[in-house]
Amino acid sequence: MHSVAVANGTLSEEQVSTLVHKALADPKFDRKRILVLIPDGTRTAPIPQMFRLLHKELSKRVKSLDFLIALGTHNPMSEEQINRLVGVTTKERETTFKKVRIFNHLWNEPDTFISCGVISALEIAEISNGMLHQSVEVRINKLVTEYDLIVVCGPVFPHEVVGFSGGNKYFFPGISGSEVINLSHWLGALITCYEIIGTPGITPVRRLINRAASLIPTPKLCLAMVVAPKTNQLAGLYIDKPEEAWEAASQLSAKLHIKYTDKPFKKVLSVMPEMYDDIWTAAKGMYKLEPVVADAGELIIYAPHITEFSYTHGKILAEVGYHVRDYFLKQWDKFQGYPGGVLAHSTHLKGMGTFDPQKGEQARIRVTLATGISPERCVAHNLNYCDPATIGPAQWANREDEGILLVPKAGEILYRLK
Repeated sequence: MHSVAVANGTLSEEQVSTLVHKALADPKFDRKRILVLIPDGTRTAPIPQMFRLLHKELSKRVKSLDFLIALGTHNPMSEEQINRLVGVTTKERETTFKKVRIFNHLWNEPDTFISCGVISALEIAEISNGMLHQSVEVRINKLVTEYDLIVVCGPVFPHEVVGFSGGNKYFFPGISGSEVINLSHWLGALITCYEIIGTPGITPVRRLINRAASLIPTPKLCLAMVVAPKTNQLAGLYIDKPEEAWEAASQLSAKLHIKYTDKPFKKVLSVMPEMYDDIWTAAKGMYKLEPVVADAGELIIYAPHITEFSYTHGKILAEVGYHVRDYFLKQWDKFQGYPGGVLAHSTHLKGMGTFDPQKGEQARIRVTLATGISPERCVAHNLNYCDPATIGPAQWANREDEGILLVPKAGEILYRLK
């Protein structure tokens, strides 16, 4: 493995450049067709720096160097958004980088995919520790078969479905068909976000993702990045096969991206940056803070710029609403036909709780939206509403002794009780 990391602070551009050069200097990369998987704009990472470094090291040696944005089921990015993502101007795209193609993963078009095979129900039962008993077809963006090497280039953070993001997660759900997306997310929901987020090592969901990735025939390399908190610079970079690079990066992420508090808070204000443009993505403000909200406490997602629950799954969310896990499990005949990924998102945002057919649903905490979504739509989705105009985030600062926590840029740092 090629790696460089600092416990505190950030790596210099020279350190990062030197490591990438060493890792890619091998002549085995010459004349290869290389496809790089990168995140979209909902992840903090120095993608412009990595884009230029990869181009500098490889463009003159390889047959082709292209990039695929691992959108999962997020919206496709416009050309302007793509240029901003990789840090280039329109003119540079047409000159310096004119041979580089950058693709959106078009998850909603059937022609995008090929099948890599099927994981049997027996193996899924083993992987999931008996929680699921169904086979799953492994479909992936067919572009992976048109290249000699796939390079994963993405950050690692605590993650609500898999434990820690990154690594083979850039294949599933990054450029995956719906089958593995729905199965893996529902498996995470069964375990619960509360339990799995920030869990080190190979969780059942990570095991499933790794198994699915093993069916992809194309060789893989991973540049696993760990971003220093409150910056867009690297604290660590690990270059190896996806499993090994991710494992090392997740260990550093666990040290840098988990913040411990002495006691829970009765009120938490999660201020969501504009890189989250709907509740589907901004729900990370709940996932990462739920562990430090006291029983019967309240978490407020503050994002006046958000006006939609989900640009891609809004219709289904309007039908099912937001509920605790057991609300779905104890009425499974009613909900089993809905996509597992959507049901999982629903349970993650609502949080821990119970459901009884007679007593109804009891969520552990109150989840409130202070967004551009109307009170009527919040109530219809089984969430609470607060007028964002009545909230001044600065007034929430430095009130931890009162049981009130302000998180100015929520979504990536996981908060936990000591």
